[in-house]
Amino acid sequence: MQFGKFVNNNAMTGKQLKNAILQLAIQGKLVPQDAADEPASVLLAQIRKEKEQLVKAGKLKKKDLATTPITDEEKPFEIPESWEWCRLIEICSFLSRGKSPSYSDVPTDYPVFAQKCNLKDGGISLEQARFLKPETIANWQDVYHLKTDDVLVNSTGTGTVCRTRLFNESCLGKYPFAVPDSHVSVVRTVDSVCSSYIFYLFNSKIYQDYWEDRLAGSTNQKELYIGVLQNTIIPLPPLSEQHRIVSKIEELMPLVEEYGAAQEKLNHLNEALPEALKKSILQQAIQGELVPQDANDEPASVLLAKIRKEKEQLVKAGKIALSKPEKKFKEKLEFPFEIPNSWTWCSLYDVCRVFGRIGFRGYTKEDLVKYKEDGAITISPTNIINGELDFSICTYLSEDKYNESPEIMVEVGDILLVKTASCGKTALVNELPWKATINPQIALLKDIMINREYLSLLLKSPYIQSKIHDFTIGTSIPTFSQEIMLTLNIPLPPLAEQQHIVAKIEELMAMVDGMK
Repeated sequence: MQFGKFVNNNAMTGKQLKNAILQLAIQGKLVPQDAADEPASVLLAQIRKEKEQLVKAGKLKKKDLATTPITDEEKPFEIPESWEWCRLIEICSFLSRGKSPSYSDVPTDYPVFAQKCNLKDGGISLEQARFLKPETIANWQDVYHLKTDDVLVNSTGTGTVCRTRLFNESCLGKYPFAVPDSHVSVVRTVDSVCSSYIFYLFNSKIYQDYWEDRLAGSTNQKELYIGVLQNTIIPLPPLSEQHRIVSKIEELMPLVEEYGAAQEKLNHLNEALPEALKKSILQQAIQGELVPQDANDEPASVLLAKIRKEKEQLVKAGKIALSKPEKKFKEKLEFPFEIPNSWTWCSLYDVCRVFGRIGFRGYTKEDLVKYKEDGAITISPTNIINGELDFSICTYLSEDKYNESPEIMVEVGDILLVKTASCGKTALVNELPWKATINPQIALLKDIMINREYLSLLLKSPYIQSKIHDFTIGTSIPTFSQEIMLTLNIPLPPLAEQQHIVAKIEELMAMVDGMK
């Protein structure tokens, strides 16, 4: 008998701690042995004698006594001297699958206990049970009527097979009895065995893994045959120790649940904290609180004046043209937070140009698939993952279509900003494997006249992301207006400080990633 490996007790989750406790319990390491306890060998001999008498009385079949000797190779671990190994069938007064019922189309007084009655989250319930036809009750001998402390094991079905619960007649309510269907096995121990101990034994990872390795049937319909259950070997403690083990487990499990809940909260915090720190770092950066200001830096107001003058000259020279939205916007700045004296506020259109396929109806299927060899990559929101570009899955545009729109030809140094559906996703283009363009869901920031890395990080900041959220319209397909995008007010540091900010952010982000 080969059982799974023991649980590693380091950095346990609540589930691992529960498994460890059950593992210690079934190895005789959870509670101390008592020399005054009657050895399990005596208990086992008494059980065999009682069962022989039941066979003579016709209450058990002779085959219920027959067992295969247990070899040393089958024993998966050492147990205390006062314990004994035995097969499950040896300590049961009833061990059988249920039967296939004749179901009534309407509720009756006779519920059938099925797999789903063994609840996934623990416990049992008859709320989803179906019911026997009253005229078939005589087909179900009393032995099939479920009793308090019956151990019920789901014996069919991927995802539910091997699930084990302890039955209690208190769940019957107004019903006189319940019977198991053919997908549930009933393990009813003799009175001189503590069924709760067997229940916890079956719920240990060792036994769940053991049964899992011996399932039969197809992937979609796994079966735990009754023969596997009957021949499962179990470590049997003295009866008094069985009760002590159960008491200790029941004492510890509420604490384990509390621990598990606390561990989940801590895990959630550990997962959320790095992202919260990153957002905080970005917000501090754009408020001038991340790196110290240098009085020798040229003020951002001078930088902005130079940029505007250069832009005017490029317009006069016909090298660039202002978009229609940009022409009609007037400088109207808001000041959502304080910035250093050497900084200034400006609009996004002051420091770059924004392009997109406004009014474009989309690509044909032929455009996107046919031109993989000689066309251009079409960047979509799915290519932007965690602020980086991923070209593992690409669609392509024909050369002719690509050349129709030179203003949206993507180049290294451009910034991509998603304006439809997953609004606000952004990425700086650091490299391109092939010539590329954008699809209608992307806005392309080009001719960037400040530090590109700073602008890219600024667009990821909580301030800008909240602005994008505030101005996003639509529910089925949320959209952020490209015209509004141009008017986003941004905090502009001196050029030298932009570089210091980028370097500091990269240093801190690496430290945060290391925390994970």
